[in-house]
Amino acid sequence: MADPAFAADMVAYLNEAWTCFHAVEAGKALLFEHGFVELDEAESWGSLEKNGKYFFTRNMSSLVAFTVGGAADPGCGVTLVGAHTDSPCPKLKPVSRCTRGACSMVGVCGYGGGQWHTWFDRDLTVAGRVLIRGADGGLVHRLVKIARPILRTSTLAIHLSKGNERSAFEPNLQAHFYPILATAIKEAALLKAKGGAGAGGKSKPSHSPLLLGLLADELGCAETDILDFDLQLCDTQPSAIGGAANEFIFSGRLDNLCSSYQGLRALVDTLDSLGTDKGVRLVALFDHEEVGSSSSTGAGGPILPNSIARITQGMYGDSPLCADVLPRVYRKSFCVSADMAHAQHPNYPERHDPNLNPSIHSGVVIKHNANQRYATSAVTATLFRECCAKGGVPVQEFAVRSDSGCGSTIGPITASLTGIRTVDIGSPQLSMHSIREIMGTDDAYYGYAAIKACFENFNEIDEGLTVDAGRGLTVDAGPAPSSERKRARGEPEAMGYG
Repeated sequence: MADPAFAADMVAYLNEAWTCFHAVEAGKALLFEHGFVELDEAESWGSLEKNGKYFFTRNMSSLVAFTVGGAADPGCGVTLVGAHTDSPCPKLKPVSRCTRGACSMVGVCGYGGGQWHTWFDRDLTVAGRVLIRGADGGLVHRLVKIARPILRTSTLAIHLSKGNERSAFEPNLQAHFYPILATAIKEAALLKAKGGAGAGGKSKPSHSPLLLGLLADELGCAETDILDFDLQLCDTQPSAIGGAANEFIFSGRLDNLCSSYQGLRALVDTLDSLGTDKGVRLVALFDHEEVGSSSSTGAGGPILPNSIARITQGMYGDSPLCADVLPRVYRKSFCVSADMAHAQHPNYPERHDPNLNPSIHSGVVIKHNANQRYATSAVTATLFRECCAKGGVPVQEFAVRSDSGCGSTIGPITASLTGIRTVDIGSPQLSMHSIREIMGTDDAYYGYAAIKACFENFNEIDEGLTVDAGRGLTVDAGPAPSSERKRARGEPEAMGYG
């Protein structure tokens, strides 16, 4: 039975996690609340203790948290969950100041594969991180979000649009996507009232002085202290639980902050069984999944292999690792690649395979693709189902139609980097990559419960599985080769060449 309180907790997390940076900050707060110790990647980790709880961040946009089981031996496997903190959104350009039609605009570009038409006519703002000059002259990294609506990208009135434009809304992202910050008249008046703040200097500012003033007010610094930033547009409408039966979560960024929260909560909520755990439990929240994962903070970079190597070394203490230790650790490990799944759309049922069309409130989804867009195999799907059965979690299956393209996840990427057995799973949702997405409250809980069941049950289930030289399903070897049969009968063998 799904716990409705979990959905409420997740909505609270979503309302904090406006950007990948804020998602990591909210994740850190949850980990600190449960006694986790923050590590520094730039320093030695020393010896890692049994029953230890640790985490680190990279670029403040990726987070890796892990626990060491009380019964874990050096060289044990890792049961890990991989998700991502980024979502499609418009991001501010390095030079964003723009004036069009007597309006002060903000130059943006699309990040990832967004449903960009959904960003029009919404009450928008900015959030992200800012680099400022501190009072002592040093560099300071700060997160920022302006809560009130300050931007809007407007559609063209129906009376001014052409017939083909009305039938197929296809805005040009360079020409039609920039949001309005202010009219030039009001901007000039505000800047004059502030004594021309932000307008001085020999060179034209890269960003609107009005925007810089808003950021400075939020950060409590001077506009001239702002050195640079990574900002994105955000919807000011809060995430909420809705529907006639209060059964839906309405929110942006469900893909993939839902899985990120499910993984973190499962990690902290299984601490009571940590003492008897024989392995390492790990949650890796990567950045840049929506643009291919090839970065220092993405799943295609070294962050996961580095993490497992350093954890393994920390469990061995000062003893040097043999060359074959890490390959053995990888072969004992299991990765749950958690990213959102497509629920059957009630208005477009023909877009789904009739036998593989998950429903809302019906369980966590195992995602399959014969062309390795997902990393699921029969073995990894079975392992995951067995864990879910132990946890009482319903499971559904998904694959795209045979005539349809398929998205992908971090699963095939991390599996290629490490060779770790991987299953791709997710919670079903609608409106993926829209500014406002929708999922079921029960499914938020089922995804969490499934990950929790993997943390608590995988090692035991895997011990009974034999595939390769003692690791996987036991199968009948079949009839002996003909040469063996001949030797058994005392017949001479044919001579080979070469």
